[in-house]
Amino acid sequence: MIEALVIGIAGGTGSGKSTVAGSIFSSLPEKNISILEQDAYYKDQSSMPFEKRVKTNYDHPLAFDTDLLIEHIEALRNNIQIEKPIYDFENHTRKVETIHVIPKEILIVEGIMVLEDPRLRELMDVKIFVDTDADVRIIRRITRDIEDRGRTLESVITQYFATVKPAHDQFVEPSKKYADIIIPEGGLNKVAVDILVSNIENKLNNQ
Repeated sequence: MIEALVIGIAGGTGSGKSTVAGSIFSSLPEKNISILEQDAYYKDQSSMPFEKRVKTNYDHPLAFDTDLLIEHIEALRNNIQIEKPIYDFENHTRKVETIHVIPKEILIVEGIMVLEDPRLRELMDVKIFVDTDADVRIIRRITRDIEDRGRTLESVITQYFATVKPAHDQFVEPSKKYADIIIPEGGLNKVAVDILVSNIENKLNNQ
């Protein structure tokens, strides 16, 4: 098997990077493409009491098990299967279950901090930053955390001002300078997504 083409997709919380990743994924044959979500690689906290786990700052680079993510990217590039972790945001730790991922020709690595770490950037063939207005991002964050992660409105807003916004300004926004491609307005930018898919299809056809 030919070494996988690795596409990194970063952007602030609620920017639409998951939508961009999903649009690329659904536009290509499933046999050719897989996704690693950085959110799945938050550190295992099962050895910590719940009261301490709930205080985790999920918007800081140290919250991620980046070493494991790098190990898994390198494994997939070298035609080795992996077990992708599953993170339980209600219990603030990993689940016992994992997801079996097999090597494919295209690997998308998606998450807020995937362009922040130079070790991750070195593994990427294409680096994308999804750039969306802050007002839109916070509304999307509120909706997601309440509906999908069992959070209250008050807790989401408190977290946004305490950790999300400072981390975005310190770590996420500066990583935009490393992007090869910047997509305004995320998954709503159909023209940009279509151009990306066309280029990826060309690379697949030329292998």
